[in-house]
Amino acid sequence: MNKQRSDFTARSMKTAVFAAILAALAIICHRLVLIDYRMALLGLFLSAVSGLLAIFFGAVGTWRARQAKEPELAATLGGSILALLIVVPLFTAALSGLGKPPIHDITTDLRNPPDFIAISSIRSVTDNPLNRSEPEDLASLQQESYPDLSSLVIDRPFEQVFEQAITLVKKQDWEIALASAANGRIEATASTFVMGFKDDVVIRIQAEGHQTRVDMRSVSRVGRGDLGANAQRIRSFLSALKQQR
Repeated sequence: MNKQRSDFTARSMKTAVFAAILAALAIICHRLVLIDYRMALLGLFLSAVSGLLAIFFGAVGTWRARQAKEPELAATLGGSILALLIVVPLFTAALSGLGKPPIHDITTDLRNPPDFIAISSIRSVTDNPLNRSEPEDLASLQQESYPDLSSLVIDRPFEQVFEQAITLVKKQDWEIALASAANGRIEATASTFVMGFKDDVVIRIQAEGHQTRVDMRSVSRVGRGDLGANAQRIRSFLSALKQQR
């Protein structure tokens, strides 16, 4: 085996393993609340950079192996494959947020957003505020970026819609903080699968004659932007509720 090619192959694997460990530590430490989200994101960024470096080392090793006409190339690819398993999900998540506005508080009712009662008392003082004051043009940014989000009016009685909404919230594995049929209110917290970021949700359900109006609000506890996650959560939930029978 060519020594230079072997050196690059070893560097590729070592750097890929470092990237994997760094990503794992960032995720685990954040979920255990040992570091804040900024440190976790920094760890993931450094992991992605290390992964790209590992891919570069692996590519050089593979190229030199081909130049030397060595029959076994699989050994040069291990580090690159491991690095790709780290880099691709991170870049996919980052790219999903391209074009999304830097906002984290989304609602179907911009004039009278559902407010939080139970959840407001359990949020930390360091969490994003719930007064919708940041940024100043929050409503216009949302309207421009997510014009499809609006109140859902369903031709079903209030009691049925409320029970269906509760069932859907439980199916999503959201942590329910309040469910009051008397007040037409459901408050819950959703956690992202990997990082465990928490987004708070309030669902307001109101009877209007033989119909029922449903409004929803989803707010990220941390971060300036949400990569479109809150809008997608509202969109998916209301679509599922509308399809209930």
